[in-house]
Amino acid sequence: MKGVTVVDHPLVQHKLTLMRKKDTSTKSFRQLLKEIGSLICYEVTRDLPIEQVRIETPLEQVEAPAIAGKKLVFAAILRSGMGMLDGMLELVPAARVAHIGLYRDPLTLGCVEYYFKAPEDLGERQVIVIDPMLATGNTAIAAVDRLKEAGALHIRMASLLASPEGLSKFQGHHPDVPVWTASIDRRLNDHGYIVPGLGDAGDRMYGTR
Repeated sequence: MKGVTVVDHPLVQHKLTLMRKKDTSTKSFRQLLKEIGSLICYEVTRDLPIEQVRIETPLEQVEAPAIAGKKLVFAAILRSGMGMLDGMLELVPAARVAHIGLYRDPLTLGCVEYYFKAPEDLGERQVIVIDPMLATGNTAIAAVDRLKEAGALHIRMASLLASPEGLSKFQGHHPDVPVWTASIDRRLNDHGYIVPGLGDAGDRMYGTR
């Protein structure tokens, strides 16, 4: 699917399999989500711009590569996005963080916003939206809509699982936003859950399933 990168690294796929198992404990699920967050972040940031800076090693001065431009913004969709955020911040601890509070109406499957906080200079930064489950696509669409309203110009989407229906809908609304995911699963069920999926990521992360 154009504009979508499936992160098929063996470590990512192995950890995802463990997360799918219904008997995986809350503690293990949370740790695995954090670890996969780091691994997916590595792929999402693979092509960040680099500049040469002059540094001094214990032996001499040298020109060495460093990430160019302002620090990244990780925009976590509450609540399950926080699990992947922890892993991404371990990899990029200086990144700024935005929080987007959205929940899915169980009847309409539409999104309701209850919180939004982000750096003021979003237009000058690369923004990476974090949502483990790109299911119906409604939450991801609403999050990117809100970020664009706040001035974001350079946005990427990082997810753990995606459905074909959700990806198609998301790309229809935001064709300029590339997506990284560990798996494109088979379909959505009648309740808007990804199948085979892994259940509700937020519930499993916080032990409320």
